[in-house]
Amino acid sequence: MSRTIDVAVVGATGLVGETMIRTLEERSFPVGRLYPLASPRSAGRTVTFRDEAISVGVLDEFDFGLVEIALFSDGGSVSAKFAPRGASPRAEALLITSYFRMHDDVPLVVPEVNPDRVADYAKRGIIANPNCSTIQLVVALKPIHDAVGIERINVATYQAISGAGRAALEAMNEDASRMVAGGQALPSGNEKHVAFNAVPHIADFHDNGFTTEDMKMVWETRKILEDPDIRVNPTAVRVPVLFGHSEAVHIETRERVTAHEARELLRKAPGISVIDSLEFGGYPTAATDAAHRDPVYVGRIREDLSHPRGLNLWVVADNIRKGAALNSVQIAEILTSRFLAEAVAPGIAAASSL
Repeated sequence: MSRTIDVAVVGATGLVGETMIRTLEERSFPVGRLYPLASPRSAGRTVTFRDEAISVGVLDEFDFGLVEIALFSDGGSVSAKFAPRGASPRAEALLITSYFRMHDDVPLVVPEVNPDRVADYAKRGIIANPNCSTIQLVVALKPIHDAVGIERINVATYQAISGAGRAALEAMNEDASRMVAGGQALPSGNEKHVAFNAVPHIADFHDNGFTTEDMKMVWETRKILEDPDIRVNPTAVRVPVLFGHSEAVHIETRERVTAHEARELLRKAPGISVIDSLEFGGYPTAATDAAHRDPVYVGRIREDLSHPRGLNLWVVADNIRKGAALNSVQIAEILTSRFLAEAVAPGIAAASSL
Protein backbone atom coordinates (compact mmCIF):
# COMPACT_ATOMS: atom_id res chain seq x y z
CA MET A 1 0.00 0.00 0.00
CA SER A 2 1.32 3.44 -0.93
CA ARG A 3 2.27 5.70 1.92
CA THR A 4 0.55 9.02 2.53
CA ILE A 5 1.90 12.13 4.25
CA ASP A 6 -0.05 14.22 6.75
CA VAL A 7 0.45 17.91 5.99
CA ALA A 8 -0.26 21.17 7.83
CA VAL A 9 -0.60 24.44 5.90
CA VAL A 10 -0.04 27.48 8.12
CA GLY A 11 -1.74 30.63 6.84
CA ALA A 12 -4.25 28.54 4.92
CA THR A 13 -6.71 31.38 4.31
CA GLY A 14 -4.16 33.77 2.77
CA LEU A 15 -3.26 34.09 -0.90
CA VAL A 16 -0.21 31.84 -0.59
CA GLY A 17 -1.87 29.32 1.71
CA GLU A 18 -4.84 28.92 -0.62
CA THR A 19 -2.46 28.41 -3.54
CA MET A 20 -0.41 25.87 -1.57
CA ILE A 21 -3.52 23.78 -0.96
CA ARG A 22 -4.56 24.01 -4.60
CA THR A 23 -1.04 23.09 -5.73
CA LEU A 24 -0.89 20.03 -3.44
CA GLU A 25 -4.07 18.80 -5.11
CA GLU A 26 -3.06 19.66 -8.67
CA ARG A 27 0.28 17.88 -8.33
CA SER A 28 -1.27 14.83 -6.63
CA PHE A 29 0.94 15.14 -3.58
CA PRO A 30 0.22 12.07 -1.40
CA VAL A 31 -1.62 13.95 1.33
CA GLY A 32 -3.16 11.65 3.91
CA ARG A 33 -4.79 14.25 6.12
CA LEU A 34 -4.63 17.99 5.52
CA TYR A 35 -4.63 20.40 8.46
CA PRO A 36 -5.31 23.99 7.33
CA LEU A 37 -4.25 26.40 10.08
CA ALA A 38 -4.67 30.14 10.61
CA SER A 39 -5.18 32.76 13.30
CA PRO A 40 -8.26 32.75 15.57
CA ARG A 41 -10.01 35.30 13.34
CA SER A 42 -10.28 32.60 10.65
CA ALA A 43 -11.98 30.14 13.01
CA GLY A 44 -15.13 28.71 11.45
CA ARG A 45 -13.90 29.10 7.89
CA THR A 46 -13.35 26.14 5.60
CA VAL A 47 -11.06 25.33 2.69
CA THR A 48 -11.76 22.87 -0.10
CA PHE A 49 -9.35 20.03 -0.81
CA ARG A 50 -10.20 17.10 -3.10
CA ASP A 51 -13.85 18.20 -3.10
CA GLU A 52 -13.99 18.08 0.69
CA ALA A 53 -14.66 21.10 2.91
CA ILE A 54 -12.10 21.10 5.75
CA SER A 55 -12.42 23.33 8.81
CA VAL A 56 -9.55 25.73 9.44
CA GLY A 57 -7.80 25.03 12.73
CA VAL A 58 -6.32 27.60 15.11
CA LEU A 59 -2.53 27.65 14.85
CA ASP A 60 -1.96 28.36 18.56
CA GLU A 61 -3.79 25.18 19.50
CA PHE A 62 -2.27 22.80 16.95
CA ASP A 63 -0.11 19.79 17.83
CA PHE A 64 2.57 19.54 15.12
CA GLY A 65 3.20 15.97 16.17
CA LEU A 66 0.17 15.09 14.04
CA VAL A 67 1.97 15.87 10.77
CA GLU A 68 5.13 14.99 8.92
CA ILE A 69 5.36 18.15 6.81
CA ALA A 70 4.30 21.67 7.74
CA LEU A 71 4.16 24.31 5.03
CA PHE A 72 4.35 27.81 6.45
CA SER A 73 2.94 30.69 4.42
CA ASP A 74 2.69 33.19 7.25
CA GLY A 75 5.08 35.96 8.22
CA GLY A 76 8.52 35.70 9.76
CA SER A 77 7.36 36.25 13.33
CA VAL A 78 4.84 33.42 13.05
CA SER A 79 7.42 31.03 11.62
CA ALA A 80 9.97 32.03 14.24
CA LYS A 81 7.51 31.09 16.97
CA PHE A 82 5.94 27.95 15.58
CA ALA A 83 8.48 26.36 13.21
CA PRO A 84 10.83 25.16 15.98
CA ARG A 85 7.79 23.54 17.60
CA GLY A 86 6.96 21.84 14.31
CA ALA A 87 10.50 20.68 13.67
CA SER A 88 10.08 17.47 15.62
CA PRO A 89 11.13 13.95 14.52
CA ARG A 90 7.75 13.69 12.80
CA ALA A 91 7.50 17.17 11.28
CA GLU A 92 9.72 19.07 8.87
CA ALA A 93 8.82 22.74 8.57
CA LEU A 94 9.14 24.17 5.08
CA LEU A 95 9.03 27.89 5.48
CA ILE A 96 7.78 30.77 3.42
CA THR A 97 9.37 33.39 5.59
CA SER A 98 12.38 35.63 5.73
CA TYR A 99 13.14 34.60 9.29
CA PHE A 100 15.25 31.45 8.70
CA ARG A 101 16.54 32.15 5.20
CA MET A 102 19.99 33.34 6.19
CA HIS A 103 20.53 30.98 9.11
CA ASP A 104 23.68 29.01 8.33
CA ASP A 105 22.18 25.73 9.54
CA VAL A 106 18.96 26.07 7.49
CA PRO A 107 19.03 25.20 3.77
CA LEU A 108 17.59 27.79 1.37
CA VAL A 109 16.21 25.83 -1.57
CA VAL A 110 14.96 26.37 -5.11
CA PRO A 111 14.40 22.87 -6.54
CA GLU A 112 15.51 23.74 -10.09
CA VAL A 113 18.73 25.25 -8.72
CA ASN A 114 19.99 23.44 -5.59
CA PRO A 115 17.78 20.40 -4.89
CA ASP A 116 20.57 18.52 -3.14
CA ARG A 117 20.43 21.05 -0.30
CA VAL A 118 17.11 19.53 0.78
CA ALA A 119 19.21 16.86 2.51
CA ASP A 120 20.37 19.51 4.98
CA TYR A 121 16.88 19.60 6.51
CA ALA A 122 18.16 17.05 9.01
CA LYS A 123 20.19 19.69 10.85
CA ARG A 124 17.13 21.44 12.30
CA GLY A 125 14.11 19.96 10.59
CA ILE A 126 13.61 23.23 8.74
CA ILE A 127 13.91 24.22 5.08
CA ALA A 128 13.58 27.88 4.10
CA ASN A 129 11.80 29.10 0.99
CA PRO A 130 13.51 32.11 -0.65
CA ASN A 131 12.00 35.48 -1.45
CA CYS A 132 9.75 35.38 -4.51
CA SER A 133 11.94 37.76 -6.53
CA THR A 134 15.05 35.74 -5.74
CA ILE A 135 13.42 32.46 -6.81
CA GLN A 136 12.68 33.53 -10.37
CA LEU A 137 16.05 35.29 -10.67
CA VAL A 138 18.15 32.26 -9.71
CA VAL A 139 16.06 29.86 -11.81
CA ALA A 140 16.82 32.01 -14.86
CA LEU A 141 20.50 32.54 -14.03
CA LYS A 142 21.48 29.05 -12.87
CA PRO A 143 22.10 27.55 -16.37
CA ILE A 144 24.16 30.58 -17.41
CA HIS A 145 26.13 30.62 -14.17
CA ASP A 146 26.91 26.91 -14.54
CA ALA A 147 28.08 27.38 -18.13
CA VAL A 148 30.18 30.55 -18.00
CA GLY A 149 30.00 31.99 -14.49
CA ILE A 150 28.43 35.29 -13.44
CA GLU A 151 30.44 38.13 -11.92
CA ARG A 152 27.79 40.81 -11.49
CA ILE A 153 24.00 41.13 -11.52
CA ASN A 154 22.10 44.39 -11.98
CA VAL A 155 18.40 43.80 -11.43
CA ALA A 156 15.33 46.01 -11.21
CA THR A 157 12.15 44.27 -10.11
CA TYR A 158 8.57 45.22 -10.96
CA GLN A 159 6.66 43.44 -8.22
CA ALA A 160 2.93 42.66 -8.18
CA ILE A 161 0.81 44.05 -5.38
CA SER A 162 -0.27 40.52 -4.38
CA GLY A 163 3.19 40.15 -2.90
CA ALA A 164 2.05 42.50 -0.14
CA GLY A 165 -0.98 40.33 0.67
CA ARG A 166 -4.70 40.24 0.06
CA ALA A 167 -5.47 43.47 1.91
CA ALA A 168 -2.94 45.42 -0.19
CA LEU A 169 -4.33 43.92 -3.40
CA GLU A 170 -7.88 44.89 -2.46
CA ALA A 171 -6.79 48.39 -1.42
CA MET A 172 -5.06 48.96 -4.75
CA ASN A 173 -8.12 47.80 -6.66
CA GLU A 174 -10.31 50.18 -4.65
CA ASP A 175 -7.89 53.07 -5.26
CA ALA A 176 -7.82 52.30 -8.98
CA SER A 177 -11.63 52.33 -9.14
CA ARG A 178 -11.76 55.71 -7.39
CA MET A 179 -9.12 57.20 -9.67
CA VAL A 180 -10.80 55.94 -12.85
CA ALA A 181 -13.97 57.65 -11.63
CA GLY A 182 -12.05 60.91 -11.19
CA GLY A 183 -11.37 60.62 -7.48
CA GLN A 184 -8.19 60.18 -5.47
CA ALA A 185 -6.48 57.25 -3.82
CA LEU A 186 -7.12 56.98 -0.11
CA PRO A 187 -4.27 58.34 2.03
CA SER A 188 -2.09 55.74 3.75
CA GLY A 189 0.25 57.64 6.01
CA ASN A 190 3.53 58.43 4.28
CA GLU A 191 3.20 55.53 1.82
CA LYS A 192 2.67 56.33 -1.84
CA HIS A 193 -0.27 54.57 -3.47
CA VAL A 194 0.48 51.81 -5.98
CA ALA A 195 -2.54 52.24 -8.26
CA PHE A 196 -1.37 53.71 -11.59
CA ASN A 197 2.06 54.19 -10.04
CA ALA A 198 5.51 52.62 -9.60
CA VAL A 199 6.92 52.76 -6.08
CA PRO A 200 10.68 52.07 -5.64
CA HIS A 201 10.33 51.16 -1.99
CA ILE A 202 9.46 47.73 -0.54
CA ALA A 203 10.10 47.07 3.17
CA ASP A 204 12.40 49.06 5.44
CA PHE A 205 15.40 51.15 4.41
CA HIS A 206 18.90 50.18 5.54
CA ASP A 207 21.71 52.64 6.27
CA ASN A 208 23.26 51.84 2.87
CA GLY A 209 20.19 53.24 1.09
CA PHE A 210 18.86 49.84 0.02
CA THR A 211 15.65 48.31 1.34
CA THR A 212 15.26 44.93 2.98
CA GLU A 213 13.56 43.69 -0.19
CA ASP A 214 16.60 44.80 -2.20
CA MET A 215 19.05 43.16 0.17
CA LYS A 216 17.20 39.84 0.24
CA MET A 217 18.16 39.41 -3.41
CA VAL A 218 21.81 40.05 -2.60
CA TRP A 219 22.05 37.69 0.37
CA GLU A 220 19.83 34.92 -0.98
CA THR A 221 21.30 34.81 -4.49
CA ARG A 222 24.78 34.29 -3.08
CA LYS A 223 23.60 31.57 -0.70
CA ILE A 224 21.54 29.63 -3.24
CA LEU A 225 24.14 29.78 -6.02
CA GLU A 226 26.84 29.08 -3.40
CA ASP A 227 28.98 31.90 -4.73
CA PRO A 228 29.74 34.68 -2.22
CA ASP A 229 31.70 36.61 -4.86
CA ILE A 230 28.71 37.42 -7.09
CA ARG A 231 28.02 41.15 -6.96
CA VAL A 232 24.31 41.96 -6.94
CA ASN A 233 22.92 45.47 -7.39
CA PRO A 234 19.11 45.45 -6.95
CA THR A 235 16.22 47.93 -6.98
CA ALA A 236 12.84 46.53 -5.91
CA VAL A 237 9.77 48.36 -7.22
CA ARG A 238 6.09 47.78 -6.47
CA VAL A 239 3.82 48.17 -9.52
CA PRO A 240 0.05 47.97 -10.11
CA VAL A 241 0.04 44.39 -11.38
CA LEU A 242 -2.17 41.81 -9.66
CA PHE A 243 -0.07 38.65 -10.02
CA GLY A 244 3.41 38.14 -11.44
CA HIS A 245 6.74 39.79 -10.75
CA SER A 246 8.87 41.04 -13.65
CA GLU A 247 12.61 41.67 -13.59
CA ALA A 248 14.97 43.54 -15.90
CA VAL A 249 18.21 41.64 -15.39
CA HIS A 250 21.63 42.71 -16.65
CA ILE A 251 24.54 40.35 -15.96
CA GLU A 252 28.27 40.38 -16.56
CA THR A 253 29.66 36.89 -17.09
CA ARG A 254 33.13 35.53 -16.42
CA GLU A 255 33.33 34.15 -19.95
CA ARG A 256 31.51 35.62 -22.93
CA VAL A 257 28.21 34.02 -23.90
CA THR A 258 26.20 35.08 -26.92
CA ALA A 259 22.47 35.72 -26.83
CA HIS A 260 21.94 32.65 -29.00
CA GLU A 261 23.99 30.45 -26.67
CA ALA A 262 22.17 31.79 -23.61
CA ARG A 263 18.81 31.21 -25.28
CA GLU A 264 19.68 27.56 -25.91
CA LEU A 265 20.94 27.08 -22.35
CA LEU A 266 17.68 28.47 -21.01
CA ARG A 267 15.51 26.38 -23.31
CA LYS A 268 17.09 23.19 -21.96
CA ALA A 269 16.83 24.20 -18.29
CA PRO A 270 14.10 22.88 -15.95
CA GLY A 271 11.30 25.20 -14.94
CA ILE A 272 11.97 27.79 -17.66
CA SER A 273 9.85 28.79 -20.64
CA VAL A 274 11.58 30.97 -23.24
CA ILE A 275 9.44 33.45 -25.18
CA ASP A 276 11.86 35.47 -27.23
CA SER A 277 11.21 36.67 -30.74
CA LEU A 278 11.71 40.06 -32.38
CA GLU A 279 8.06 40.94 -32.89
CA PHE A 280 5.14 42.48 -31.03
CA GLY A 281 4.22 40.09 -28.23
CA GLY A 282 7.39 38.06 -28.65
CA TYR A 283 8.20 38.33 -24.95
CA PRO A 284 6.54 37.25 -21.69
CA THR A 285 4.50 39.54 -19.46
CA ALA A 286 3.07 39.03 -16.00
CA ALA A 287 -0.62 39.31 -16.88
CA THR A 288 -0.64 37.39 -20.16
CA ASP A 289 1.88 34.63 -19.45
CA ALA A 290 3.03 34.23 -15.86
CA ALA A 291 -0.09 34.78 -13.76
CA HIS A 292 -1.41 31.51 -12.27
CA ARG A 293 1.15 29.40 -14.14
CA ASP A 294 4.19 27.42 -13.00
CA PRO A 295 7.17 28.34 -15.21
CA VAL A 296 9.69 31.11 -14.95
CA TYR A 297 9.45 32.92 -18.28
CA VAL A 298 12.47 34.53 -19.94
CA GLY A 299 12.57 36.84 -22.96
CA ARG A 300 14.28 39.93 -24.42
CA ILE A 301 17.56 37.99 -24.39
CA ARG A 302 20.21 40.22 -25.91
CA GLU A 303 23.85 41.13 -25.61
CA ASP A 304 24.74 44.23 -23.64
CA LEU A 305 25.79 47.16 -25.85
CA SER A 306 27.98 48.58 -23.09
CA HIS A 307 29.95 45.55 -21.88
CA PRO A 308 31.82 42.85 -23.84
CA ARG A 309 30.59 40.08 -21.52
CA GLY A 310 27.20 41.58 -20.73
CA LEU A 311 23.80 39.98 -21.26
CA ASN A 312 20.28 41.34 -20.75
CA LEU A 313 17.22 39.27 -19.80
CA TRP A 314 13.56 39.92 -18.98
CA VAL A 315 12.34 37.44 -16.34
CA VAL A 316 8.70 36.97 -15.30
CA ALA A 317 6.99 34.54 -12.88
CA ASP A 318 3.89 34.30 -10.71
CA ASN A 319 5.03 35.51 -7.29
CA ILE A 320 2.32 33.64 -5.39
CA ARG A 321 2.64 30.38 -7.29
CA LYS A 322 6.27 29.74 -8.27
CA GLY A 323 7.47 32.49 -5.96
CA ALA A 324 5.95 30.82 -2.90
CA ALA A 325 3.44 27.95 -3.01
CA LEU A 326 4.78 25.82 -5.85
CA ASN A 327 8.38 26.14 -4.70
CA SER A 328 7.38 24.81 -1.26
CA VAL A 329 5.42 21.92 -2.68
CA GLN A 330 8.33 21.01 -4.97
CA ILE A 331 10.59 20.95 -1.91
CA ALA A 332 8.07 18.72 -0.14
CA GLU A 333 8.08 16.36 -3.13
CA ILE A 334 11.86 16.02 -2.95
CA LEU A 335 11.76 15.53 0.80
CA THR A 336 9.07 12.88 0.47
CA SER A 337 10.57 10.93 -2.41
CA ARG A 338 14.20 11.00 -1.33
CA PHE A 339 14.35 11.31 2.43
CA LEU A 340 11.26 10.11 4.25
CA ALA A 341 11.89 6.52 5.21
CA GLU A 342 8.99 4.58 3.70
CA ALA A 343 7.92 4.26 0.08
CA VAL A 344 5.49 6.82 -1.28
CA ALA A 345 2.95 6.77 -4.05
CA PRO A 346 4.12 5.95 -7.59
CA GLY A 347 4.82 9.06 -9.64
CA ILE A 348 5.98 11.27 -6.78
CA ALA A 349 9.62 10.74 -7.63
CA ALA A 350 8.88 11.68 -11.22
CA ALA A 351 6.95 14.74 -10.12
CA SER A 352 10.00 15.96 -8.22
CA SER A 353 12.52 15.23 -10.97
CA LEU A 354 14.03 18.62 -11.79
